[in-house]
Amino acid sequence: MRAIWNGFISFGLVTIPVAVGIAQQRKDISFRNLSRASMRPVKQRRFDPEGDVEVTADDLVKGWEVSKGRYIPIDPAELEQFAVKNDKTIEILQFVDLTEVDPVYFDRAYWLEPQERVERPYALLTRALEESGRAALGRFVLSTKEHLVLVRPVDGALALQTLYYPEDVRLDEQEGISERLEGVEVSGDELSMATQLIESQTKPFAPEGYPNETRASMLEFLDAKAAGETPTAPEPTADPAPVVDLMAALKASLAQTGDADNEQRVAS
Repeated sequence: MRAIWNGFISFGLVTIPVAVGIAQQRKDISFRNLSRASMRPVKQRRFDPEGDVEVTADDLVKGWEVSKGRYIPIDPAELEQFAVKNDKTIEILQFVDLTEVDPVYFDRAYWLEPQERVERPYALLTRALEESGRAALGRFVLSTKEHLVLVRPVDGALALQTLYYPEDVRLDEQEGISERLEGVEVSGDELSMATQLIESQTKPFAPEGYPNETRASMLEFLDAKAAGETPTAPEPTADPAPVVDLMAALKASLAQTGDADNEQRVAS
């Protein structure tokens, strides 16, 4: 594993030297903006629209928007008093039931690897978390930025999950959705059939069975274009029609899954 951070996990009087490595990396296809005339990448310039002049790095200052269109300049020295200490410790603050932490708070994931000759305390913490169904809530500093983190077991190893702070999660949006649904009623038959449909399509989680088909199709298209061939464009897909009869849609869905017996029992 390529480590981006080396330090310690500390809980109680136990200290475990660990390395942090990136657990996720998007494989998105990227493009550059080219000049149509030269087919070379174009460069972005800093521009002051009010003075109609190009701005150099020496002419830039940090600014904070007080109100719409009104800024105050901030000197880098003023920000130094808020710089976090570059501590090399993942400090465990408490332990929590893993099911209590909603994934909406999850940000980025990293792997925690034990450094040499400390596998035993690492394994002890991993197995204790697995058996208890708990995770460790803590703080650590990465790239001069302090993060709230969750250390959790994943298939015999530890993952470090950076978390969004409470002010980062837009709970007001969720509350508005919940309020809209408070007066919505569903029938017992509809709920029973929807539950059966979910059960009939429930399988163990196997992410390798769901590759990024759009990326694969785009790469095939780009490879053909680069080879001077005529690429085949993907067939357009029609938008799904809105559901008019919810019960009929549920029955048809169950029939497609081969769960027609359950569908008939509900219908009767």
